[in-house]
Amino acid sequence: MDKNINILVVEDDNHINDMLSKLVEKKGYNVIKAYSGTEALLYIKSEDLHLVLLDLMLPGIGGEELLKKIREVKQMPIVVISAKLDKEVKIELLKNGADDYITKPFDIEELWARIYTNLRRYLKFNNNNMEGQVLNYKDISLNKETKEVCVNDKKVTLRAREFKILELLLSHPKKVFSKENLFESVWGSEYMGDENTVNVHMSNLRNKLSKENPNEEYIETIWGMGYKLKG
Repeated sequence: MDKNINILVVEDDNHINDMLSKLVEKKGYNVIKAYSGTEALLYIKSEDLHLVLLDLMLPGIGGEELLKKIREVKQMPIVVISAKLDKEVKIELLKNGADDYITKPFDIEELWARIYTNLRRYLKFNNNNMEGQVLNYKDISLNKETKEVCVNDKKVTLRAREFKILELLLSHPKKVFSKENLFESVWGSEYMGDENTVNVHMSNLRNKLSKENPNEEYIETIWGMGYKLKG
């Protein structure tokens, strides 16, 4: 059991949604419920999800369209659960990014086996490919591949150069970076003494990090030298 695993259940039928959610919770995972494609898309964009159980007949954004939208931004497994699963539909779903499907009415043990198999495969693949891709410092987590930053378990939206500054600092936690170092590494051009550009980006970065955890200080100013992570 792993309480850090989040599974999104997208089903507009209250009874089925509750049944699926209880199954997920019984196995020790977190469940997030959505009753429409529109609501589900909000969770897709805002939550760290590891698997989606997806019905096709949904109000708002339909299941087939939602599947395509998910695949534009996320790679976690999607298991389609629907009565609408003839051969042509199944082929189209797989082409559009579904990992598995099961037909209603379904056997609960078979459904769990499909959930478990897809989840295990995804987590194993993800862990193998995450080595070296995630930088951690205090309660900051930076994913170099997905460009996601979390502070105190909350997502932080950074601009491209703010992200690069933080990535550079996290990659070299002991190093003091002068403004010239930062500018030439992040902007990719010769530093001409424009301190204000670096100062503004550093200030914005500090404010965003501090907003999520005001009790922690992450970046230290070494006067006359530059910046480094605060030990």
